[in-house]
Amino acid sequence: MPFSQRFARQGCESVTVQRGKRIMAILRTREEDSRTSRRCRDSSRENNSAATVQVHFLHIRKTGGTAIAEALKPVARFYGIVLHGHSTKLSDIPASSKVVFFVRHPLSRYVSGFYSRLRRGLPRHYYDWTEDEARAFSRFQTANDLAEALTSADREVTLHAREAMQSVRHINSSYREWLGGTAELDNKLDAILLVGLQEKLRSDFEYLKKQLDLPETLSLPESDLLAHRTPAEFDRRLSAVAERNLLEWYAEDIRFYEHCLELRARHGPW
Repeated sequence: MPFSQRFARQGCESVTVQRGKRIMAILRTREEDSRTSRRCRDSSRENNSAATVQVHFLHIRKTGGTAIAEALKPVARFYGIVLHGHSTKLSDIPASSKVVFFVRHPLSRYVSGFYSRLRRGLPRHYYDWTEDEARAFSRFQTANDLAEALTSADREVTLHAREAMQSVRHINSSYREWLGGTAELDNKLDAILLVGLQEKLRSDFEYLKKQLDLPETLSLPESDLLAHRTPAEFDRRLSAVAERNLLEWYAEDIRFYEHCLELRARHGPW
């Protein structure tokens, strides 16, 4: 049975079960978070050289930001780290501060975003579909189906696919919303501490820990729920047709992503 129909049949009971699982997982991590926070408080009392420059973490949708924020949350206050939601942009960050953000290849980001909205953000969150999203998911059950439909021989199917791409949250967003253009990004290079890659999430997180002198015990969440990862049951594969269509649809974002790779190569050691 298609996921959208299965979800509708399970209704409120499914939502309650998923929320219960979320609460239990969060409670299991709360004690460790508290211990980490206490260690940081003790450390800050012993070390008088508190952070003089704030570090802002921009959370770009579907780039691994939930996992990073989850790991940093217990120590953020004590190390001058400001964890932002999706609404904060690079242009909002004070000139005197440093900034960290992660990017991800647009095709992988599309697949993650599609399935996040298909399951309404569950199990970590629950954000109901808009009317446009409900129509989109009644027509397209997989990320591949939607991507292939962008060049369907049936003009009506193509029209529906384009409407879905423009109305489904996550997949209708672009890097420009958070970072502006490449020129704007280049003008902020002095303030950028790390342009991280979702594809190198763990190694980039370790680099960030060293740059900020964070506790060695900090680690990214292993739980798919806490990291808000796509469950294994969803088919992430894209056909050649789907990939070709998405490369054209996300051409601007791909150029931006490649520019970020160039920045890492030129201004590393990221």
